[in-house]
Amino acid sequence: MPGYKFSCSSCGWRTDPTPNLLSCTVCESPLDVEYMSGSAPSVQPKGWRGPLIPLPISSQEDYLTLGEGNTPVVNLERICEFTDVELFAKLEFLNPTGSFKDRGTSIMISVLKSMGITELVEDSSGNAGASVSAYSALAGITANIFAPTAAPGPKISQIKVYGAETHLIEGTRDETTEAAIRFASENSLSYASHNLSPFFIEGTKIFAYEVFEQFSGEMPTDVVIPVGNGSLYLGMWKGLVELKEEGLIGTLPKLHCVQAKSVMPVAAAYKGQNWDISCLKPTIAGGIAVATPPRLHQVIQVLQKSGGTAITVSEEEIGCWHTYLPANEGLFAEPTSAAAFAGAEKLVESGIIPAGSRILIPVTGFGLKDFSPV
Repeated sequence: MPGYKFSCSSCGWRTDPTPNLLSCTVCESPLDVEYMSGSAPSVQPKGWRGPLIPLPISSQEDYLTLGEGNTPVVNLERICEFTDVELFAKLEFLNPTGSFKDRGTSIMISVLKSMGITELVEDSSGNAGASVSAYSALAGITANIFAPTAAPGPKISQIKVYGAETHLIEGTRDETTEAAIRFASENSLSYASHNLSPFFIEGTKIFAYEVFEQFSGEMPTDVVIPVGNGSLYLGMWKGLVELKEEGLIGTLPKLHCVQAKSVMPVAAAYKGQNWDISCLKPTIAGGIAVATPPRLHQVIQVLQKSGGTAITVSEEEIGCWHTYLPANEGLFAEPTSAAAFAGAEKLVESGIIPAGSRILIPVTGFGLKDFSPV
Protein backbone atom coordinates (compact mmCIF):
# COMPACT_ATOMS: atom_id res chain seq x y z
CA MET A 1 0.00 0.00 0.00
CA PRO A 2 1.25 3.52 -0.77
CA GLY A 3 2.08 5.75 2.17
CA TYR A 4 -0.46 8.38 1.16
CA LYS A 5 -4.14 8.99 0.50
CA PHE A 6 -6.18 11.44 -1.54
CA SER A 7 -7.62 14.21 0.63
CA CYS A 8 -10.32 16.70 -0.34
CA SER A 9 -9.04 20.28 -0.46
CA SER A 10 -12.32 21.52 1.06
CA CYS A 11 -14.14 19.03 3.28
CA GLY A 12 -11.28 16.74 4.31
CA TRP A 13 -12.80 13.53 2.84
CA ARG A 14 -10.11 10.88 2.31
CA THR A 15 -9.78 7.84 0.10
CA ASP A 16 -7.20 5.50 -1.39
CA PRO A 17 -5.56 6.84 -4.57
CA THR A 18 -6.79 5.72 -8.00
CA PRO A 19 -5.68 7.04 -11.41
CA ASN A 20 -9.06 8.37 -12.56
CA LEU A 21 -10.31 10.07 -9.39
CA LEU A 22 -9.80 13.83 -9.67
CA SER A 23 -12.43 15.31 -7.37
CA CYS A 24 -14.09 14.67 -4.03
CA THR A 25 -17.15 12.40 -4.23
CA VAL A 26 -18.74 14.37 -1.37
CA CYS A 27 -18.33 18.02 -2.42
CA GLU A 28 -16.62 17.77 -5.86
CA SER A 29 -13.61 19.87 -4.80
CA PRO A 30 -10.12 19.03 -6.14
CA LEU A 31 -8.05 16.43 -4.31
CA ASP A 32 -4.56 16.62 -2.80
CA VAL A 33 -2.00 14.01 -1.80
CA GLU A 34 -1.80 13.57 1.98
CA TYR A 35 1.07 11.49 3.36
CA MET A 36 0.40 9.13 6.22
CA SER A 37 2.05 9.72 9.57
CA GLY A 38 5.22 7.69 9.89
CA SER A 39 5.72 7.13 6.15
CA ALA A 40 9.36 8.01 5.48
CA PRO A 41 10.33 9.38 2.03
CA SER A 42 12.50 6.96 0.08
CA VAL A 43 12.27 7.76 -3.65
CA GLN A 44 13.98 11.08 -4.50
CA PRO A 45 14.74 13.07 -7.66
CA LYS A 46 17.90 11.87 -9.38
CA GLY A 47 20.98 13.53 -7.88
CA TRP A 48 19.01 15.33 -5.15
CA ARG A 49 21.08 15.96 -2.01
CA GLY A 50 18.80 18.32 -0.13
CA PRO A 51 16.11 17.62 2.49
CA LEU A 52 14.06 14.49 1.89
CA ILE A 53 11.02 15.23 -0.26
CA PRO A 54 7.80 13.23 0.29
CA LEU A 55 6.76 11.86 -3.13
CA PRO A 56 3.94 9.50 -4.21
CA ILE A 57 6.25 7.11 -6.07
CA SER A 58 6.80 3.63 -4.67
CA SER A 59 10.16 2.74 -6.20
CA GLN A 60 13.07 4.52 -7.86
CA GLU A 61 12.50 2.37 -10.95
CA ASP A 62 9.05 3.95 -11.39
CA TYR A 63 10.48 7.49 -11.42
CA LEU A 64 10.42 8.74 -15.03
CA THR A 65 12.72 11.67 -15.66
CA LEU A 66 14.09 13.66 -18.58
CA GLY A 67 16.40 15.63 -16.30
CA GLU A 68 13.84 18.17 -15.09
CA GLY A 69 14.57 20.45 -12.14
CA ASN A 70 17.74 21.95 -10.70
CA THR A 71 17.16 25.08 -12.77
CA PRO A 72 19.58 27.95 -12.02
CA VAL A 73 18.83 31.15 -10.14
CA VAL A 74 20.33 34.37 -11.50
CA ASN A 75 20.58 37.83 -9.96
CA LEU A 76 19.10 40.44 -12.31
CA GLU A 77 21.63 43.13 -11.53
CA ARG A 78 20.62 45.62 -14.23
CA ILE A 79 17.05 45.76 -12.93
CA CYS A 80 18.35 46.04 -9.37
CA GLU A 81 20.31 49.16 -10.36
CA PHE A 82 17.12 51.22 -10.61
CA THR A 83 15.14 49.61 -7.80
CA ASP A 84 15.63 49.30 -4.05
CA VAL A 85 15.16 45.53 -4.03
CA GLU A 86 17.18 42.43 -4.87
CA LEU A 87 15.62 40.61 -7.80
CA PHE A 88 16.33 36.98 -8.72
CA ALA A 89 14.98 34.84 -11.54
CA LYS A 90 14.75 31.04 -11.49
CA LEU A 91 15.10 29.87 -15.07
CA GLU A 92 12.30 27.33 -15.36
CA PHE A 93 12.44 27.51 -19.14
CA LEU A 94 15.60 25.36 -18.93
CA ASN A 95 13.49 22.33 -18.08
CA PRO A 96 13.47 19.62 -20.82
CA THR A 97 10.43 20.84 -22.78
CA GLY A 98 10.98 24.53 -21.99
CA SER A 99 8.65 25.17 -19.06
CA PHE A 100 8.11 24.45 -15.37
CA LYS A 101 5.33 22.00 -16.28
CA ASP A 102 7.94 19.21 -16.60
CA ARG A 103 8.20 19.15 -12.80
CA GLY A 104 4.57 18.14 -12.33
CA THR A 105 4.39 15.99 -15.43
CA SER A 106 7.34 13.84 -14.39
CA ILE A 107 5.63 12.82 -11.15
CA MET A 108 2.13 12.53 -12.64
CA ILE A 109 3.18 10.31 -15.56
CA SER A 110 5.43 8.21 -13.31
CA VAL A 111 2.52 7.40 -11.00
CA LEU A 112 0.00 6.84 -13.81
CA LYS A 113 2.32 4.42 -15.60
CA SER A 114 2.91 2.51 -12.36
CA MET A 115 -0.90 2.27 -12.00
CA GLY A 116 -1.20 0.66 -15.43
CA ILE A 117 -2.40 3.60 -17.54
CA THR A 118 -1.60 3.07 -21.25
CA GLU A 119 -3.53 5.97 -22.83
CA LEU A 120 -4.53 9.37 -21.48
CA VAL A 121 -6.18 12.69 -22.30
CA GLU A 122 -4.90 16.16 -21.39
CA ASP A 123 -5.89 19.72 -22.33
CA SER A 124 -3.50 22.63 -22.45
CA SER A 125 -2.77 26.06 -23.88
CA GLY A 126 0.56 24.62 -25.00
CA ASN A 127 3.24 24.10 -22.36
CA ALA A 128 1.53 21.35 -20.37
CA GLY A 129 0.50 19.61 -23.58
CA ALA A 130 4.08 19.51 -24.82
CA SER A 131 5.28 18.30 -21.44
CA VAL A 132 2.69 15.52 -21.14
CA SER A 133 3.42 14.49 -24.74
CA ALA A 134 7.15 14.19 -24.03
CA TYR A 135 6.84 12.23 -20.78
CA SER A 136 4.12 10.02 -22.25
CA ALA A 137 6.51 9.17 -25.10
CA LEU A 138 9.14 8.28 -22.48
CA ALA A 139 6.60 6.12 -20.63
CA GLY A 140 5.20 4.42 -23.74
CA ILE A 141 1.75 5.93 -23.08
CA THR A 142 -0.52 7.14 -25.90
CA ALA A 143 -1.33 10.82 -25.32
CA ASN A 144 -4.37 12.68 -26.63
CA ILE A 145 -3.70 16.41 -26.25
CA PHE A 146 -6.46 18.99 -26.66
CA ALA A 147 -5.41 22.59 -27.34
CA PRO A 148 -7.19 25.72 -28.57
CA THR A 149 -6.56 26.69 -32.19
CA ALA A 150 -5.36 30.06 -30.89
CA ALA A 151 -2.40 28.44 -29.10
CA PRO A 152 1.00 29.55 -30.47
CA GLY A 153 2.19 27.54 -33.46
CA PRO A 154 5.53 26.53 -31.91
CA LYS A 155 3.72 25.00 -28.93
CA ILE A 156 1.39 22.99 -31.16
CA SER A 157 4.33 21.79 -33.23
CA GLN A 158 6.13 20.71 -30.08
CA ILE A 159 3.11 18.69 -28.94
CA LYS A 160 2.99 16.93 -32.30
CA VAL A 161 6.71 16.20 -32.54
CA TYR A 162 6.54 13.96 -29.44
CA GLY A 163 3.98 11.79 -31.24
CA ALA A 164 0.82 12.83 -29.39
CA GLU A 165 -2.60 12.69 -30.99
CA THR A 166 -3.34 16.42 -31.22
CA HIS A 167 -6.93 17.70 -31.08
CA LEU A 168 -7.29 21.40 -31.94
CA ILE A 169 -10.45 23.03 -30.62
CA GLU A 170 -12.11 26.18 -31.96
CA GLY A 171 -13.02 28.23 -28.91
CA THR A 172 -11.73 29.33 -25.54
CA ARG A 173 -9.32 27.61 -23.19
CA ASP A 174 -12.28 26.50 -21.06
CA GLU A 175 -14.11 25.06 -24.07
CA THR A 176 -10.95 23.08 -24.84
CA THR A 177 -11.12 21.58 -21.35
CA GLU A 178 -14.76 20.63 -21.85
CA ALA A 179 -13.90 18.88 -25.13
CA ALA A 180 -11.08 16.92 -23.48
CA ILE A 181 -13.28 15.77 -20.58
CA ARG A 182 -15.99 14.70 -23.01
CA PHE A 183 -13.50 12.73 -25.14
CA ALA A 184 -12.02 10.99 -22.10
CA SER A 185 -15.47 10.01 -20.85
CA GLU A 186 -16.73 8.79 -24.23
CA ASN A 187 -13.61 6.65 -24.77
CA SER A 188 -13.15 5.47 -21.15
CA LEU A 189 -9.68 7.02 -20.96
CA SER A 190 -7.77 8.53 -18.05
CA TYR A 191 -8.13 12.30 -17.92
CA ALA A 192 -4.62 13.32 -16.82
CA SER A 193 -5.43 16.94 -16.10
CA HIS A 194 -2.44 18.93 -14.89
CA ASN A 195 -5.01 21.29 -13.38
CA LEU A 196 -6.73 18.62 -11.29
CA SER A 197 -4.32 15.71 -10.83
CA PRO A 198 -3.23 15.48 -7.18
CA PHE A 199 0.09 14.13 -8.42
CA PHE A 200 1.00 17.18 -10.51
CA ILE A 201 1.45 19.51 -7.52
CA GLU A 202 3.67 16.88 -5.90
CA GLY A 203 6.10 17.59 -8.73
CA THR A 204 5.85 21.37 -8.75
CA LYS A 205 6.46 21.51 -4.98
CA ILE A 206 10.06 20.42 -5.65
CA PHE A 207 10.57 24.00 -6.87
CA ALA A 208 10.35 25.16 -3.23
CA TYR A 209 12.94 22.63 -2.07
CA GLU A 210 15.36 23.80 -4.75
CA VAL A 211 14.87 27.44 -3.76
CA PHE A 212 15.60 26.49 -0.15
CA GLU A 213 18.88 24.89 -1.21
CA GLN A 214 19.88 27.62 -3.65
CA PHE A 215 19.33 30.37 -1.10
CA SER A 216 21.07 28.34 1.63
CA GLY A 217 17.95 28.40 3.77
CA GLU A 218 17.71 32.23 3.65
CA MET A 219 14.49 32.32 1.67
CA PRO A 220 13.43 35.30 -0.47
CA THR A 221 11.01 37.64 1.26
CA ASP A 222 8.65 37.59 -1.72
CA VAL A 223 7.94 35.24 -4.61
CA VAL A 224 5.97 36.63 -7.58
CA ILE A 225 4.30 33.98 -9.75
CA PRO A 226 2.09 34.22 -12.86
CA VAL A 227 -1.09 32.29 -12.07
CA GLY A 228 -3.58 30.63 -14.40
CA ASN A 229 -4.57 27.36 -12.76
CA GLY A 230 -2.02 27.86 -10.01
CA SER A 231 -0.07 24.58 -10.14
CA LEU A 232 3.32 26.22 -9.54
CA TYR A 233 1.86 28.64 -7.00
CA LEU A 234 0.21 25.87 -4.97
CA GLY A 235 3.20 23.57 -5.36
CA MET A 236 5.54 26.26 -4.07
CA TRP A 237 3.34 26.71 -1.00
CA LYS A 238 3.06 23.00 -0.29
CA GLY A 239 6.83 22.62 -0.46
CA LEU A 240 7.34 25.59 1.85
CA VAL A 241 4.88 24.21 4.40
CA GLU A 242 6.63 20.84 4.38
CA LEU A 243 10.00 22.53 4.94
CA LYS A 244 8.55 24.53 7.83
CA GLU A 245 7.00 21.43 9.40
CA GLU A 246 10.45 19.84 9.34
CA GLY A 247 11.83 22.86 11.19
CA LEU A 248 14.08 23.87 8.29
CA ILE A 249 12.68 27.36 7.72
CA GLY A 250 11.01 29.89 9.95
CA THR A 251 9.32 32.82 8.24
CA LEU A 252 7.76 31.87 4.92
CA PRO A 253 7.94 34.13 1.86
CA LYS A 254 4.90 36.05 0.75
CA LEU A 255 3.55 34.46 -2.41
CA HIS A 256 2.13 37.02 -4.82
CA CYS A 257 -0.14 36.15 -7.73
CA VAL A 258 -0.06 37.97 -11.08
CA GLN A 259 -2.82 37.78 -13.67
CA ALA A 260 -3.61 39.58 -16.92
CA LYS A 261 -6.39 42.16 -16.63
CA SER A 262 -8.03 40.37 -19.54
CA VAL A 263 -8.41 37.11 -17.56
CA MET A 264 -8.47 37.76 -13.81
CA PRO A 265 -10.67 35.31 -11.85
CA VAL A 266 -8.17 34.95 -8.98
CA ALA A 267 -7.44 38.66 -8.63
CA ALA A 268 -11.16 39.45 -8.72
CA ALA A 269 -11.99 36.85 -6.07
CA TYR A 270 -9.14 38.10 -3.89
CA LYS A 271 -10.44 41.68 -4.12
CA GLY A 272 -14.11 40.71 -3.76
CA GLN A 273 -14.94 41.89 -7.28
CA ASN A 274 -17.44 40.38 -9.68
CA TRP A 275 -15.82 38.56 -12.60
CA ASP A 276 -16.97 35.67 -14.76
CA ILE A 277 -16.31 34.16 -18.15
CA SER A 278 -18.40 36.85 -19.84
CA CYS A 279 -15.66 39.34 -18.89
CA LEU A 280 -13.02 37.31 -20.74
CA LYS A 281 -10.83 39.22 -23.22
CA PRO A 282 -7.86 38.12 -25.36
CA THR A 283 -4.40 38.23 -23.80
CA ILE A 284 -0.90 37.60 -25.11
CA ALA A 285 -0.19 35.73 -21.86
CA GLY A 286 -1.85 32.50 -22.96
CA GLY A 287 -0.35 30.45 -20.13
CA ILE A 288 -2.50 32.29 -17.58
CA ALA A 289 -5.63 32.72 -19.72
CA VAL A 290 -7.77 30.49 -17.49
CA ALA A 291 -11.25 31.82 -16.76
CA THR A 292 -12.42 29.11 -14.35
CA PRO A 293 -9.45 27.67 -12.43
CA PRO A 294 -10.63 24.56 -10.53
CA ARG A 295 -8.32 25.24 -7.58
CA LEU A 296 -9.36 28.88 -7.20
CA HIS A 297 -10.31 28.50 -3.53
CA GLN A 298 -6.91 26.99 -2.74
CA VAL A 299 -5.06 29.86 -4.42
CA ILE A 300 -7.08 32.37 -2.39
CA GLN A 301 -6.27 30.46 0.81
CA VAL A 302 -2.54 30.59 0.04
CA LEU A 303 -2.72 34.31 -0.71
CA GLN A 304 -4.27 34.81 2.72
CA LYS A 305 -1.97 32.46 4.60
CA SER A 306 1.24 33.74 3.01
CA GLY A 307 0.31 37.42 3.19
CA GLY A 308 0.58 37.71 -0.57
CA THR A 309 -1.26 40.00 -2.96
CA ALA A 310 -3.09 39.29 -6.22
CA ILE A 311 -2.41 41.92 -8.85
CA THR A 312 -3.33 42.43 -12.51
CA VAL A 313 -1.28 43.82 -15.38
CA SER A 314 -2.28 45.24 -18.75
CA GLU A 315 -1.37 43.89 -22.18
CA GLU A 316 0.89 46.91 -22.66
CA GLU A 317 2.72 46.22 -19.38
CA ILE A 318 3.21 42.57 -20.32
CA GLY A 319 4.48 43.58 -23.76
CA CYS A 320 6.99 46.06 -22.31
CA TRP A 321 8.60 43.39 -20.12
CA HIS A 322 8.42 40.82 -22.92
CA THR A 323 10.69 43.17 -24.89
CA TYR A 324 12.82 44.48 -22.00
CA LEU A 325 13.96 41.15 -20.55
CA PRO A 326 15.80 39.77 -23.60
CA ALA A 327 17.25 43.14 -24.60
CA ASN A 328 18.55 44.04 -21.13
CA GLU A 329 18.94 40.82 -19.12
CA GLY A 330 19.39 38.25 -21.89
CA LEU A 331 16.27 36.36 -20.80
CA PHE A 332 13.89 35.45 -23.62
CA ALA A 333 10.73 34.62 -21.67
CA GLU A 334 7.26 33.87 -22.93
CA PRO A 335 4.63 36.61 -22.31
CA THR A 336 3.21 34.70 -19.33
CA SER A 337 6.58 35.03 -17.57
CA ALA A 338 6.83 38.68 -18.57
CA ALA A 339 3.53 39.26 -16.78
CA ALA A 340 5.16 38.25 -13.49
CA PHE A 341 7.87 40.90 -13.93
CA ALA A 342 5.23 43.51 -14.77
CA GLY A 343 3.38 42.54 -11.61
CA ALA A 344 6.53 42.69 -9.50
CA GLU A 345 7.22 46.21 -10.78
CA LYS A 346 3.75 47.35 -9.68
CA LEU A 347 4.09 45.63 -6.29
CA VAL A 348 7.38 47.45 -5.64
CA GLU A 349 6.16 50.83 -6.92
CA SER A 350 3.04 50.61 -4.74
CA GLY A 351 5.09 49.76 -1.64
CA ILE A 352 3.35 46.39 -1.19
CA ILE A 353 6.81 44.91 -1.57
CA PRO A 354 9.00 47.31 0.45
CA ALA A 355 12.53 48.49 -0.26
CA GLY A 356 15.23 46.04 0.75
CA SER A 357 13.16 42.98 -0.11
CA ARG A 358 14.55 39.91 -1.88
CA ILE A 359 12.22 38.95 -4.72
CA LEU A 360 12.22 35.70 -6.68
CA ILE A 361 10.38 35.32 -10.00
CA PRO A 362 10.15 32.01 -11.88
CA VAL A 363 10.69 32.42 -15.62
CA THR A 364 8.09 29.79 -16.33
CA GLY A 365 8.44 29.30 -20.10
CA PHE A 366 10.85 29.92 -23.00
CA GLY A 367 10.26 32.78 -25.43
CA LEU A 368 10.85 30.66 -28.54
CA LYS A 369 7.67 28.72 -27.70
CA ASP A 370 5.47 31.80 -28.20
CA PHE A 371 5.20 34.71 -30.58
CA SER A 372 8.21 37.00 -31.04
CA PRO A 373 8.11 40.51 -29.54
CA VAL A 374 10.03 41.91 -32.56
